Amino acid sequence: MKTMKLKMNFRTLATGVVMSLAVASITSCKEDNSLDIGDETEIFVVDKDNLQGEIKGQEVILEEGRYTLTGKLIVEEGAKLTIKPGVEIVSSKVSSDAFAAVRYIAVSQGAEIDVQGTKEKPVIMTAEEERPGAWGGLVVCGKAPTNKGKSAVAEVSELVYGGDDPEDNSGAIRFLRIEYSGFSYNNEKEFNGLSMFGVGNKTIIENVQVFEGSDDGFEWFGGTVNAKNLVVTNFAEEVGDDLFDWTEGWNGQGENWYGIRTNAGNRGIEADNNSNNHLADPISSPTIKNLTLIGAGDAGNEPQAIKLRVGTKAKFENIVLANWNTGIDIQHDEGVGYVETGDILIDGVKFINVNKKSEGKLTDNTIVDVSKAIVENESATGAGAGVDAPEWTKGWTRGL
Repeated sequence: MKTMKLKMNFRTLATGVVMSLAVASITSCKEDNSLDIGDETEIFVVDKDNLQGEIKGQEVILEEGRYTLTGKLIVEEGAKLTIKPGVEIVSSKVSSDAFAAVRYIAVSQGAEIDVQGTKEKPVIMTAEEERPGAWGGLVVCGKAPTNKGKSAVAEVSELVYGGDDPEDNSGAIRFLRIEYSGFSYNNEKEFNGLSMFGVGNKTIIENVQVFEGSDDGFEWFGGTVNAKNLVVTNFAEEVGDDLFDWTEGWNGQGENWYGIRTNAGNRGIEADNNSNNHLADPISSPTIKNLTLIGAGDAGNEPQAIKLRVGTKAKFENIVLANWNTGIDIQHDEGVGYVETGDILIDGVKFINVNKKSEGKLTDNTIVDVSKAIVENESATGAGAGVDAPEWTKGWTRGL
């Protein structure tokens, strides 16, 4: 007699509660094809008023409407979370010290998320308490290379990420607005709006806004994923961190990024390779085209539009930097060396109300000239309309 295990996919459309059901495994026999009860598979049934738990071995679909996120929602390997146009996921209130109860959504390695928002009906992930850091945000973990190894653990969600598949696919995220994210455990462990850990380039990230978040808007931890039409807006009195951030060997492409802050937050872009080993492989080396970063002038903590440090490479094309104390800051021996080799290049930048266009510093804090990395262009349009909100942001974003 030979036993075969049946792997089943369930599309869960009804509301209910998370429950476990016994799923029969099929036991085939050449003589009688008899059935036997075998492995158990947990079936996730959606409760719109109590959305939380682990999705395993099935596809869960959130239809149009409002869902209350009351805990962490984890999409496990082999499972898929599909979110239809117009869905609103609202995190219920949790105290700032309730670490075990923080609400967030996380996609594990080998799982997929499919956010099907449209310009007319974006998907919204928000919070009952309308303040930065009210909930965790969205975390995606993939199997693409990072310089933290093939089995690193995400600083939030504690999921494994990294691998050797640059074309790994974690799904698609289109027309999504993430609001009031960035729950903080401490100064070293904070959620972002959208955190991408080792995400591969078959994953689609397009038309995503992080609105009034704490910590960073978008952060890449290695990986190869590309990202198009991104918006970060920070206007609240609560201070956020960077608008965009990458580290651990990110090698993707960015196109059409628009970031604006009016509070005393941190940088427009903070870019790293690896703080423990500046030459760790793969080395962060993204290409960013069509970028606008608007700061709050001297109000910021360290108001640099772009800070490149600890060994990252980067190439930029067509950017507008407005209202920053410093435009381009390049640090450490490796970064200064990349200026000479052309591995750091800012080609076509327009400075508006920027006190100092560039500054450089070696690892021993010696000040150096890095202006060779910059090619100015007064006709640069940045994300599309200079300092104004570009046309592609209209109809689905908030606060522009």
